[in-house]
Amino acid sequence: MSRLARPAERLATGSVTVARRLGRRAAAWVKRGYRYDLTGFAAVIGCWVRAALLVLGLYLLWRLVRAAPTLLWLLCGAWVVAAWRASKSPFEPAADTPVELDASAVRTMLLDLMGEGDAVHLRTVLAHLHGLDLARGWTVSDLRVRLEALGIAVHPKVKVAGSKSPTRGVRRADLRVDPTLSRPATTETSTEASTAA
Repeated sequence: MSRLARPAERLATGSVTVARRLGRRAAAWVKRGYRYDLTGFAAVIGCWVRAALLVLGLYLLWRLVRAAPTLLWLLCGAWVVAAWRASKSPFEPAADTPVELDASAVRTMLLDLMGEGDAVHLRTVLAHLHGLDLARGWTVSDLRVRLEALGIAVHPKVKVAGSKSPTRGVRRADLRVDPTLSRPATTETSTEASTAA
């Protein structure tokens, strides 16, 4: 039973991550239906239409599964694969080993947390990780150090929609270019400069 405990925990954690990710994306898609150039009911009718389309889509999927039950096995398999991949966190190092984060996975997670916004606060990222029982014992400063080690810029005062005051965070603009692609070039440039000297 102990052999199955770790994979089961990983699948449970991954399932929560996938569910939250799908929920955030669905909510963001519905929110994009809001018309800021209109007022009253006319402004939110787009949101209601999109929400109705989501409900209709879920209903049609349910009817499809009822008509062809074998499809449920494919959906379950896809969910298990997605959950397994989502639970592979770059923020959980093995015991007594140096922390090495996967830059690509970190960027993907930050963009997911931003949703439709342009930035995310580090405290939001840390709360997300703690909610998944990851990065135990880390503080905002610990997270900042690790993000900066990956070449991800952390700004001291970032304003996020819905927050009362600006605080440390990451901006979407800083995640568009992968700094790891420029590291080899930087190394070569510094080598050439030292040779020329």
